[in-house]
Amino acid sequence: MTGFQTLFYKEILRFWKVAMQTITAPILTAMLYLLIFGHVLEDHVHVYPQVRYTAFLIPGLVMMSVLQNAFANSSSSLIQSKITGNLVFVLLPPLSHWDLFGAYVLAAVVRGLAVGTGVFAITAWFAKLSFVAPGWIVVFALLGAAMLGTMGVIAGIWAEKFDQLAAFQNFLIMPATFLSGVFYSIHSLPPFWQSISRFNPFFYMIDGFRYGFFGQSDVNPLTSFTIVSVFFLALAAFAVRLLKVGYKLRH
Repeated sequence: MTGFQTLFYKEILRFWKVAMQTITAPILTAMLYLLIFGHVLEDHVHVYPQVRYTAFLIPGLVMMSVLQNAFANSSSSLIQSKITGNLVFVLLPPLSHWDLFGAYVLAAVVRGLAVGTGVFAITAWFAKLSFVAPGWIVVFALLGAAMLGTMGVIAGIWAEKFDQLAAFQNFLIMPATFLSGVFYSIHSLPPFWQSISRFNPFFYMIDGFRYGFFGQSDVNPLTSFTIVSVFFLALAAFAVRLLKVGYKLRH
């Protein structure tokens, strides 16, 4: 486990050394979202009974921050290593593909949860929140961060330039996140768009996470957990396979 621990420690230091950029900046961005959307829509949008819109918005912003930063951590680490050429120092040691996968994804989970915790600590002052099912909060936060960390590994392996990685994030991760119900309930959408939203795995992560706070959701949390778990296992299997064959890494 020495190699795994060393790589994991290196990945933690990589984002912690620039915490102002990797931790503080996303927290500030989420707070601005809350101040703008909460102020503008507080008296105009009603989602769950007895739940203010600002309170409804906070879990969505927390989970959005977790997902985006987990993806950013693993994807940026791999693409930077490939472009600067220091990836060779990761590939030369006798690290298995499981060591590589575990270290990159676990570090992504740590960063995602660190940012999510910071967002919650700041935004929780703006509304009273309950914790109806804290177990679901933890489960979906961990599972969502792991899933996006895995997607970051896949994107980092596939991309050869920063603009390719940016395209992956701008045309896939960002739209899937913003259209997942962070700022609204899908029941407020027309039937057609409700059906489309159910094909978005990000929706189930945020909906299940929000259920942990209010005990109310658009989908049964067990259903959300099953769908997210299946997506994560499929992505993990694919990422491990890419690492094992050295796709765009060793050749």
